[in-house]
Amino acid sequence: MTPGPSPALAHAPGVPHEVAVLAVDRVVGFELGLPYRLLGLAEAADGSPLYRVRVATLDGRPVRTADGFAVQPEHDGSVLRSAGTVVVPGIMGGPAVREGRIPPELRDALRDAAAHARMVSICTGSSVLAAAGLLDGRPAATHWRDVDAFRRNFPAVRLDPDVLFVDDGDVLTSAGVAAGIDLLLHLVRRDHGSEVANRVARRNVVAPWREGGQAQFVERPLPESGDVGTAATRAWAAERLGEPLTLADLAAHARMSVRTFTRRFREETGMSPLRWLAGQRLAFARQLLESSDAPIDRVAADAGFGTPASLRQHLRAAIGVAPGTYRRSYRGGGVIGTSLV
Repeated sequence: MTPGPSPALAHAPGVPHEVAVLAVDRVVGFELGLPYRLLGLAEAADGSPLYRVRVATLDGRPVRTADGFAVQPEHDGSVLRSAGTVVVPGIMGGPAVREGRIPPELRDALRDAAAHARMVSICTGSSVLAAAGLLDGRPAATHWRDVDAFRRNFPAVRLDPDVLFVDDGDVLTSAGVAAGIDLLLHLVRRDHGSEVANRVARRNVVAPWREGGQAQFVERPLPESGDVGTAATRAWAAERLGEPLTLADLAAHARMSVRTFTRRFREETGMSPLRWLAGQRLAFARQLLESSDAPIDRVAADAGFGTPASLRQHLRAAIGVAPGTYRRSYRGGGVIGTSLV
């Protein structure tokens, strides 16, 4: 599925997009704060805020966290009615995760919100959305430790147990903690482009981009002492995206056989070298389309796609639009819906 522009973002230019963060019992404290850190600090070029983030519980009363303290939000469930995006952070245990149940009033509030808002979950917050029936028949992600319970409780959901996050247009779900950061940065990039998302990432000192389809965990995230990994080759390739790099070129730079390099690369990144390279090229092409007036053929060449037709094919496969449409959308303040499924 490649969704079109989200109606949730159809608001007046210059008016911050309304985001409601719904805290439920046993919410993970760190994840509760992520939407403000990643969305609430996003700014336009003139410094004006792009999102207004409000934290709420359904009844406006304090809620227990999973981290040994309670929080008192400033808002109640009424903020859901005006929100264009609703974020449900992860929870630790409870009926939603263990049994697939949530209170009827929470279910009804989420269903009402989904009629007009984009729904987002971080980590096990996907169990809350699923218990409300919002994920039936749709692709979704959750924390790898809860895959078995999730499948048992929500057999109608098309769970992908391996990926960092899934963007299904008006419903987006992620795996745990760091994947929530990736998803929220993806939202900023989807809504306002790479330049804004990169500024938010830099302010929070986090990686600006990880592909949603990347594995949740990798076998060798850091080389062992004295080991030679692929990080240097990734950095080398990222500086040469416009060159016709092959798998053999990458392996030669790493001084490994193609077979060993491919295995090591997948262990360290969770994806194949060529898939990683295509993702880097696409991200660079999108940045060029957003920030420069270079002709499409020049963008295609600089990003390593060779021809406009190849760039068009990759961009359509990723987000469902042609390069010219993508450029006009961001230059005109529009919104492009994105799917990584």
